[in-house]
Amino acid sequence: MTKTSELSSFKQSLGELIDEAPELAQFTEFVESAEATAALDHKTKELLSLAVGVVTRCDHCILWHTDAALEAGASHDEIIDTLKVAVVMGGGPAMTYAVAAYETLLALEAERESE
Repeated sequence: MTKTSELSSFKQSLGELIDEAPELAQFTEFVESAEATAALDHKTKELLSLAVGVVTRCDHCILWHTDAALEAGASHDEIIDTLKVAVVMGGGPAMTYAVAAYETLLALEAERESE
């Protein structure tokens, strides 16, 4: 399964869960309002979210926010810098998830190039 199809499947399941538990829509509305641009631009917020995903060891967050950072115009080098900061803040466990995020980045970049 490609990273792109994995993300698509996750988003579909999330939508189905929200359909069955509409109370969760309030959380997604909060997420959207918190991620709206104000003082920080969208790309910066996605890079921050990626770093938090690495530090909190959230595989789906890493996939979601690596993809979103790329969509927001983040460069390969900006994502690598973000992973370095995440490891500084999260130590050894974050290092292992930074590797997972790096592999996700490479896979998503390769999938985008083949489209």
